[in-house]
Amino acid sequence: MQVVFADTGYWVALLNPKDDLHDKAVRLSKELNPVHIVTSEMVLTELLNDFSDRGDQFRKLAVSWIRSLYQHPNATVIPQTSVQFQAALTLYEQRPDKAWSQTDCAWWCRKLIAVSI
Repeated sequence: MQVVFADTGYWVALLNPKDDLHDKAVRLSKELNPVHIVTSEMVLTELLNDFSDRGDQFRKLAVSWIRSLYQHPNATVIPQTSVQFQAALTLYEQRPDKAWSQTDCAWWCRKLIAVSI
């Protein structure tokens, strides 16, 4: 089974029918099936942040979707820890030449974090 990382842009596009990339995200989801999706709590926080000002319907959808991900057998949600945050912060600080967000840096630090937990 193929393993893919789902970032915030994917989740937003998949869950928001008005997003410019919604159709592409839906099509990609169907084409990749079966697939094991890996995402992170930091990505899910960004999803919640994005949907926070889109109204009650989107907020409820995001919460419901996130709760279901934790139960889905073909999904892994990487937890956010202080170790992860600190490692990502260091990478963020060390790489001003990159346009990486804190969440992106946390993804790059995942192997280091897995070893230290």
